Amino acid sequence: MESQATLWNEAVAFTRDRSPGSFDQWFAGVQFDGLLDGVLSLRARDEFVREWVDDYFLPTLTDHIRGQTGWSIQVAWTVDSALDRPVIDQPSPPSIRARLPIARSSSVPPKSETSLSDAMNSDERVLPIESTRERSPSARVPAAAGPPIEGLNPKYTFANFVIGPSNQLAHAASIAAAGGAGRRHNPLFICGGTGLGKTHLVHAVAYKVRQERPTARILYLSAEKFINEFVESLKDQKMNEFRARYRDRCDLLLVDDIQFLANKTQTQEEFFHAFNALHQADKQIVVTSDKYPQQLERMEERLVSRFTWGLVADIQAPELETRVAIVRKKAQLEQIELADEVLLYIAQVVRSNVRELEGTLIRLAAKASLLGSPIDLEFARNEITAVIGTRVNEASVGDVQRVVCHHFKLRSGDLLSKDRHKSIAFARHVAMYLCKQRLKCSFPELGRAFGNRDHTTVMSAVRKVEHLRANDGEVRAHIETIERKLGNEG
Repeated sequence: MESQATLWNEAVAFTRDRSPGSFDQWFAGVQFDGLLDGVLSLRARDEFVREWVDDYFLPTLTDHIRGQTGWSIQVAWTVDSALDRPVIDQPSPPSIRARLPIARSSSVPPKSETSLSDAMNSDERVLPIESTRERSPSARVPAAAGPPIEGLNPKYTFANFVIGPSNQLAHAASIAAAGGAGRRHNPLFICGGTGLGKTHLVHAVAYKVRQERPTARILYLSAEKFINEFVESLKDQKMNEFRARYRDRCDLLLVDDIQFLANKTQTQEEFFHAFNALHQADKQIVVTSDKYPQQLERMEERLVSRFTWGLVADIQAPELETRVAIVRKKAQLEQIELADEVLLYIAQVVRSNVRELEGTLIRLAAKASLLGSPIDLEFARNEITAVIGTRVNEASVGDVQRVVCHHFKLRSGDLLSKDRHKSIAFARHVAMYLCKQRLKCSFPELGRAFGNRDHTTVMSAVRKVEHLRANDGEVRAHIETIERKLGNEG
């Protein structure tokens, strides 16, 4: 593992290459205080510097460090007017205490003070008070990014995404799609269940591209919105404008929940032609779905085929370690203090998806604030049990294994053994399938629970049983009988 100083210096060099003048001007007011266990400690001359560097440089810096280490990077800022070792040794960048608006539109009334957010959303640029005759191009404040992208969540950035075995491929592919390190796949098809991070990655791609290419024309929307826009354009006889928007005036197309195009023949036709136009022009396309392309029902075969031209990256339910990291990250973002034992308890109880993990944490914090109570283990246990009730006492992996062994008349250790006899392998696959369906365990977790098997083995077993259940009446009868027994025990 590289030393912290080397990692930092490489990240600085990588980021500076993209905009040397702006970088030098702003990082003259930033000091590097250390990088330990994924926490990047930085010191800023004032809040204006901190805010600007946070918005325009840190995503690139942290993504580069993450790419080298695999860490989920968190940034700890300190504001201190006296810096001993600034990153760049030159005159400091503009201060929040020394700025004025210029190039004001005549329609905008004069203001004595202009906030950063106001300046970013108007036609003004904020510059330091200094002689305009002596100002060099490199001393100017970087131009603001392009217009806001409708529908994006500002918290959904790569820096806030927690990486684990269940989402590693999708994360790396998204970084590449945004112009980062790695081979770029076009299209990028991200699939997975509800609340696992697909939308987070799509938003992060948009933010990354906007940061690196401010003039890029980015379209982000849901499949439902695409359908509605198509219908409105047909009704208002504006199809030429609709087609130009999606075929000619787009550099990056991001579409969420593509499965909702199913059975919409005319809309699929329009999306097909838009897809072809963008792909032929080498414009990046990213789509998400709750199913693999081949599992999309009532979707034209030619569209399904195109979805598999690039890379299909799936996201699975996070394993325990990743769930703990997600809860910790969310608690830090929301400034909620949690003991490690509470973090672990939440992660053990809430297994289904990231959204439910975050929702559980927010509910705990809100209730604790209302009652004036600390969030200790007893408080968390009582509140979570009250909200999700019997799900806390849901059958464990061991319970599923025991019931499956009893049904197929096997010994308890057979499912964990290396025995590949047909009857034992089938029972093992059924147990894996039921654990995945009922407990929402991740593939790596199930691999460890079934004799330390590789997660790809579990994935293959689950898909095989899914197919058999749909097409084999005898297999379906076995599974339904076991599910009834598990239901009775719960």
